Amino acid sequence: MPDDSPQADPDDDLVARARAGDTRAFDALILRYGEKLYGLVYNMTSHKEDTHDLLQDIFAKAYHSLPRFRGQSSFYTWVYQIAVNMTLNFLKKRKRRAGMSLNDLDSGVLDDPALIDDAHMANPEKQSNLHELQKRLNEAMRGLSEPHRTVVTLFDIQGLPHAEIAKILRLSEGTVRSRLHYAHLHLQSLLQDYWEE
Repeated sequence: MPDDSPQADPDDDLVARARAGDTRAFDALILRYGEKLYGLVYNMTSHKEDTHDLLQDIFAKAYHSLPRFRGQSSFYTWVYQIAVNMTLNFLKKRKRRAGMSLNDLDSGVLDDPALIDDAHMANPEKQSNLHELQKRLNEAMRGLSEPHRTVVTLFDIQGLPHAEIAKILRLSEGTVRSRLHYAHLHLQSLLQDYWEE
């Protein structure tokens, strides 16, 4: 007979120890999820310094909010909710401060090893085409609304399933799928002229 009981969160022990004041347990949680959270925030902001600053704030908020964490979701989902909400708030403030030019975007996004196929490094023409595609894709991503960019980042870049994204964003799976569909269509239309060249 299959076991239908909910799976225990693999972070339960670390979370319990961190809630009891064990900073090394919280450090272990940061090590476990820091790289994924960095990728999430960086893909939403396209700026390394902002990402580093935000991550410090996200981890500080998570640490101070641990006493209020009730375990109704996994720690992973909970900390992603904090990261997404804080990053979206940051992006709204940044937009209000001043319109950010595409020239202000971190050029590191064009050199992101996750986006570069090493086989093209020996061919300057292919490398140039790849850089152009990366630049156009980044511009197209910036053209999406924040809710649409968020679901694309979580699904296409972070590789999270629809159900997990729905929990993180506190939306229905249908809304997540709808936003993703719209965002993919929008990206395709923005990149259509590139494919036709």
